[in-house]
Order: sequence, then structure tokens, then C-alpha cells
Amino acid sequence: MTKKIYHGSKDIIKKPVFGYGKIYNDYGLGFYCTDRLEMAKEWGVDIGCDGYANCYTIDCGDLTILNLNSDKYCILHWLAILLENREFDIPSGLALEAKEYILSRFAVDYKSYDIIIGYRADDSYFSFAQDFINGTISYRQLNNAMHLGKLGQQFVLKSKKAFDKIIFEGYEIADSKEWYLKKMQRDKSARREYFSAERNKRQRGDIYITQILDEEMMANDKRLR
Repeated sequence: MTKKIYHGSKDIIKKPVFGYGKIYNDYGLGFYCTDRLEMAKEWGVDIGCDGYANCYTIDCGDLTILNLNSDKYCILHWLAILLENREFDIPSGLALEAKEYILSRFAVDYKSYDIIIGYRADDSYFSFAQDFINGTISYRQLNNAMHLGKLGQQFVLKSKKAFDKIIFEGYEIADSKEWYLKKMQRDKSARREYFSAERNKRQRGDIYITQILDEEMMANDKRLR
């Protein structure tokens, strides 16, 4: 299976380098891509700085792929990986207990895969996850919040084997005047929807992190699906 993917950057990257990059990204060290050209353009620009949407193809035929959005996993598996790699504000005993519990019960052996598919924790989406471990929003609200703004999913190359299979196909220029504005509008839209439709709209039967902890819910609990 050959897949077309895009990487947003301030640079043209003809050959991604294995082992290079930021270690504190969502899924640790890797090459972060998307299957949406417009999303790559948003990721590639900054205020006043144009960027590039680098285009690649990759043959995934013999690569192992961890798809965190499949029915096999729930949002807490994604959150466990995020908690391991990103720096969270842990302001209370509840947040600390939640972090330790999620890491111990929902950990995924993601480092053994060639490719990871999952949510991208932009600023707004990272704050949604923060609210959940702080007990502010429910499990249902967190799930719903991750779809606000139509952020989509990212496609992350993790192994040297995956890096060896990626082929550069060219690039498109992303104008900051157009795409930085779209990026900010997407973020504002997600936050606005979150506060108007989710954050303060508790429903009967909602599950909060306190209940997950008290009942020691596991990954196979049907209420988490």
C-alpha cells in the first residue's frame, strides 16, 4: 500500500533524517506528517513567515502501523502516550494520581512500531487533555473535544525502516498571510466550540477521571469505548 503524506515545515526537506528532531513531541522522536495538504500548510507557517508543504509517498506494505484511532484503542491510550512525552501541568493530587494511573493501565508499546497514526495535540487539544486529568471535563467531553475544529490525524514515522521507504515528491509553498490566519481560525473555532458545546455541558451518566480511578477501570471496560 503506497500512501501520500505531507510534512509542514519552514524548510524544504527532501530526505528526512532518522533520529533527528524534538523528543518532546506527542509521540516522541519521529517525522510528523499528515495526509491532508491543507493541514501541512497550516503547520508549516508562522506569523510573518512562509513555509512549505513537503510531499512524499511511502510504501507501507511491510511496515508495522499503530493506529490509535482504531476500535482496538480508546482515547486514554492516546493520552498515556501524550503523558509520557509532553510536559503537563500537574497542579493537584488528583492530576498526579490520574497521570500515574493512565500511564500504568493504558500504556502502549508504541516505540516498537514503524508508524503511528493518531491525534495531534495542538495547543487547544492539549488543553482539553489537561482539563480531563484535572477532573474538569468528562471522558465523553474529551472524546468529543478531540474532533472539534476538524484537526484530523497525524502520520508519524518512528523507525529507520520507515524513513528508508519515504520518497520526496516535491513541495508546495504555504503563504503565511493565508495559512497562518487559517491555523489561528481553526484553533479559535475549536476553543469556541469547546466552551460553548462541551466544557460546561455535563450529561447524566458522564464518567470523570475520579470515577475511572475509584472503580479502577481498565482498557477493556465497555464504558470507555
